Amino acid sequence: MSERVLRLAIPNGNLQQATVDLFCRAGYNMTVQPRSYFPAVDDRDIQCMLVRPQEQPRYVQDGLIDLGFSGHDLIREAGASVIEVLDAGSPKVSAFLTRWVLVVPDRSPIREVKDLEGKRIATELVNVTRAFLEASGVHALVEYSYGATEVKPPLLADAIVDSTVTGTSLKANNLRIVARVIESTPRLIASQQAWDDPWKRQKIEDIALMLSGALAAMGKVWLSMNVAKTDLDAVLAILPALDKPTIASLSDPDWVDVTTIVDEDVVRLIAPKLKKAGAHGIVEYPLSKIIE
Repeated sequence: MSERVLRLAIPNGNLQQATVDLFCRAGYNMTVQPRSYFPAVDDRDIQCMLVRPQEQPRYVQDGLIDLGFSGHDLIREAGASVIEVLDAGSPKVSAFLTRWVLVVPDRSPIREVKDLEGKRIATELVNVTRAFLEASGVHALVEYSYGATEVKPPLLADAIVDSTVTGTSLKANNLRIVARVIESTPRLIASQQAWDDPWKRQKIEDIALMLSGALAAMGKVWLSMNVAKTDLDAVLAILPALDKPTIASLSDPDWVDVTTIVDEDVVRLIAPKLKKAGAHGIVEYPLSKIIE
């Protein structure tokens, strides 16, 4: 290990594997051994540890961790003062998007937020829920839930604020969404102390750049094809390019090579059209990063 290290916290729990996969896509070969809380990474300047995302904002704020990966919801809940370096939200990774919703039983008379006046609400997101209710002018008893929140209404609580991705679990428990409280994506967060250190800040900015590139490449591929100049306009009209396609000359002056970046899920739709329009030798390449 080098003399200087950047202390990086990876969230253990639901976000762990998605985060490790993201760092690997970004070029940081990271592995987690069973029963170990210290992931190995092929960068001697980085010291990794697994820390619950709920605790990371506070540890980062206090400078015990230089760089963390925690949700916007948890940062708000902790009221932590941290540097948000990167919003890692990606529609291509379901684990990277969380909705916190206000929920009541299907048969509850509660239809609007104002109907919660004087009611009891259970949640793991107490401070955010209180702020949400206060913004609506509602006074209610908000209690911390230590888990199994969905089982609490109507006997133990009139309503709950819980996280959901698809809403399937809520429906299975005969619960109904009244309002959305907060939408959260993971954030790469740095301590003020680390941000003020030139060496650590450069390291953090490098990591953020590579993570951003990996996120941008998710769900995208690089297409390459040979096209006769007489068919070029027809082919270009089909391509939904990220930017303008690159057109390069070939040894045959009547032909060009066309390359572009497209969403992976549209390739099956446009490849037959490209073939009919005159494209030859269509090749699809996977992408790991797009750095703009």
